[in-house]
Amino acid sequence: MSGKVAVITGAGSGIGRAVALALASRGYRLILAGRHDDTLRETAGLIGARADALPVPADVTDHASVQRLFAHAVEWGGRVDLLFNNAGIGAPAVAIDALEEADWRRVIDTNLTGAFFCLQAAFRVMKEQAPQGGRIINNGSISAHSPRPNSVPYTASKHAITGLTKSASLDGRAFNIACGQIDIGNAASAMGSRMAQGVPQANGTIAAEPVMDVAQVGEAVAYMDSLPLDANVQFMTIMATAMPFVGRG
Repeated sequence: MSGKVAVITGAGSGIGRAVALALASRGYRLILAGRHDDTLRETAGLIGARADALPVPADVTDHASVQRLFAHAVEWGGRVDLLFNNAGIGAPAVAIDALEEADWRRVIDTNLTGAFFCLQAAFRVMKEQAPQGGRIINNGSISAHSPRPNSVPYTASKHAITGLTKSASLDGRAFNIACGQIDIGNAASAMGSRMAQGVPQANGTIAAEPVMDVAQVGEAVAYMDSLPLDANVQFMTIMATAMPFVGRG
């Protein structure tokens, strides 16, 4: 059993919950972070006695809230071995010229600035702890590579996550901090399950797309963190095999 301490943001549902369950089965001690205490407790309830899991309500867009989250993690777990930097939201699928400023800022504040706040806090902990180091896995997206129609704030935020990942990977070398990114396509979560009902395509049509079991994302993240810190999965793409990504558009 692992005994590692992991912080998971967006742990109350979907991909974050799937990763929590996968890591719990491997004996991790888990800090479950998210905005809603009730859904975090649901995740902890699903984990049950398999692992220690502590729900910690936190808002990744609030710098002070993130600082409290990581202070709590260190107080409870003694260190942080893994950050799964997962919290993210979308925006209404509207044309660029119809997008509200508030929707743009909300997505960027959560998906990019929030991810940076968590990554920065994890860096500070991982540099100071003994033994030094740890792993950070950022949740990118298929949209870090190829956009969907009317998705400019989400796509821009996820392209930026790739830059965050590369910079953190470089800057973390001196401190034994490995940083990678998982790009997920059509997992059957609250955000991804709509694909099966039909979504806009690049040619203007609406088409249903295949989805995959979100539990497979949890297994993929667990694999990425199973490597020793002198090895790193820099980028992994996990997707529904038949979804229109390769050749999209």
